[in-house]
Amino acid sequence: MDPGDPGSSPTNLSWGNVGLAFSFILLNGFLSTAFGLGVGSGLLTSAIRCVVQLSVVALILQKVFETNNPFTVAGMAILLNLMGTMEAVINKCKKRYDFMFGSVLFGMLGSTIPVSIIGTRYAMDVQPFWKPDQYIPIVGMLCGSTISGIVVSVTYVLKEIYDNRDKVEIVIGIIAIPGMMTGAILGGSSVEQAARLQMIIMFMISSSTALSSIFTTIFALGVVVDTEHRVRADRIDVREHAVWRARNWLVAKAVGGIKAGAYGIAGLFKRREVENGDVGERQRLLG
Repeated sequence: MDPGDPGSSPTNLSWGNVGLAFSFILLNGFLSTAFGLGVGSGLLTSAIRCVVQLSVVALILQKVFETNNPFTVAGMAILLNLMGTMEAVINKCKKRYDFMFGSVLFGMLGSTIPVSIIGTRYAMDVQPFWKPDQYIPIVGMLCGSTISGIVVSVTYVLKEIYDNRDKVEIVIGIIAIPGMMTGAILGGSSVEQAARLQMIIMFMISSSTALSSIFTTIFALGVVVDTEHRVRADRIDVREHAVWRARNWLVAKAVGGIKAGAYGIAGLFKRREVENGDVGERQRLLG
């Protein structure tokens, strides 16, 4: 259907529609509890986090779209890369090396920004290329795929150097209609145009992921292999990220304080009971 036809209208989704979709998660949680699968709480937590995150993202993007300012769009693109770097370094990678955050951020910015600008302007023929409703979703998709590429490449290199285990073969395949193509079809574009758009997006994602993975891997090897061509496993940190260590320390202190306070209150009540018992015993003897 042509989006310009009078009969076409955008789908108006309410929170009732979201609640209906959420009922599927509740059904899965019920089945998980009934069969003892142990995934119900994880599904519920992920669903709630999804609602919160997407609501915040929608609020921010709406403001960015309304401003239609290239500097705001640039700031949003940098923010997406910064958040992607934090996700890769803090949450995804189990092993890290010195100056990893800076190298990953450089790799992401050096790949997603040029690829998104050139691809949006020339391959997708968007003028100006920084149109918020076109450019920001492209950068978001590039960042998501780039995170996966960086995590796979860096994890493989550090694992080989630190653990010296057998190599792992990673196979990636497409098993469904890609998201960009689906969105274009739902938006009213022809299937042919949607397919061409998806081809462009896939090429942009592949190039951005390859560039960022190459940059980050070269930097990682430069850190863990010194100028004498010696492997420096001591430069690889296998501990939890400092953010999580700090969180665990704060939680341990808080729990310790709560326990100490509970023990102190319990001891106070016990002493009062003993004192009251002694007073009663003396009164009984004197009486």
